Amino acid sequence: MLVEERRIISDIDAIGDSRLLEDSGDSSRTGCAALIEAVSLSRVYQRGAETVRALDGVSFCILEREMVAIVGPSGAGKSTLLHLLGCMDAPTSGTLTIGGRSTRGLSDAALTRMRRDTVGFVFQQFGLLPTLTVAENVLLPTLFSRKSAAKRAAELLERVGLKHRANHRPSELSGGEMQRAAIARALINSPRVLLADEPTGNLDSANGEAVISVFRKLNQEGVTVILVTHNEALAYSAGRTITLSDGKLVSDLRKPEQ
Repeated sequence: MLVEERRIISDIDAIGDSRLLEDSGDSSRTGCAALIEAVSLSRVYQRGAETVRALDGVSFCILEREMVAIVGPSGAGKSTLLHLLGCMDAPTSGTLTIGGRSTRGLSDAALTRMRRDTVGFVFQQFGLLPTLTVAENVLLPTLFSRKSAAKRAAELLERVGLKHRANHRPSELSGGEMQRAAIARALINSPRVLLADEPTGNLDSANGEAVISVFRKLNQEGVTVILVTHNEALAYSAGRTITLSDGKLVSDLRKPEQ
């Protein structure tokens, strides 16, 4: 089973329906009222006798409603950073604050609820369960959340152009349709931020452009989008580009207002 699928199944085991995050909170130490703030964020691990600094002292803040592309060469630390932002891994040092709440010291259960209630994930490998229909895959994160979400799932599938595929299995979909189904699933709990790791990496240009259009529309509707990509068109569609190299932040550029 894929790591992403294990994480999805783990997250639906979260107990309780309380919201962890509040809009209030201390101003960030980088001087902005951020939805997400990273301060000197580092991730270090051992590979045999070698010490690998996958992420090395990265600091930035991301505001509500931004669309941010994280780019850089392979091995730059992009996916490591995304996993930290999504509370799928813990930093070795530094601090991460989401919605005014620091992730430091949170229990596994609290981190699981934060992922479930605040963050939606879209992965390169889609992570759809093959034995479930498209609609059932979209509903999966709500299984133990005591929410009645069937109507919302139908609305999301219509929103991503898959209303007619609701009762199909993933094996009956194209790659682009599977990714759009994964996006609908990521949105089912109304997350404040959508994280995507190489969401067009397995798609041809036509399906890739369809997925890019979905991300643009979601961002225009107010969803904060953070994505790791090698796709130049997808990176260009973002209003801001963070570039990493060797685990360090080398540039952080916002497009001029149109």
